[in-house]
Amino acid sequence: MILRLRRPALWCRLVLRRRDGECGSAVVEFVVLGVLMLVPLIYLVMTMARLQAGAYAASAAAREAARGFVTARTVEAAEPRALGAASIAFEDQGFRAGEGVLTMECDGTPCLRPEGRIEMVATVTVPLPLVPAFARDLVPLEVPVSASHVAVVDRFRAGP
Repeated sequence: MILRLRRPALWCRLVLRRRDGECGSAVVEFVVLGVLMLVPLIYLVMTMARLQAGAYAASAAAREAARGFVTARTVEAAEPRALGAASIAFEDQGFRAGEGVLTMECDGTPCLRPEGRIEMVATVTVPLPLVPAFARDLVPLEVPVSASHVAVVDRFRAGP
């Protein structure tokens, strides 16, 4: 014996009537809402990625500049080594030479004495992506990111 279940005619008419009025509108709503949600999300990801690159650049520049400074043989050679190391670290993350700044502070004189501490502070200005130039003039749309690193001159270093 085979049982056949028949749908009630009233239920079929109600379902078909409801579907006829909304035919294809779910796809349109999904696309419109998807675009409205996706564009800000993509911008947020781009902004956070650029800020993270700035943080990496500042951290690496401070660390490498301090290491370059304390491993120099003379005070005259130390500053160009530190600036060169910092500029390489900035350029590695896609920042031009003018976007990164390096400052140095010694705990005494001379800077390269045994067990002397040198603090390097690297600051990079991260411009927010996709902002037109005319808006940058009106509102500051840049985020400064900085990092510091303290390096100690070797205790047993040979004098100049």
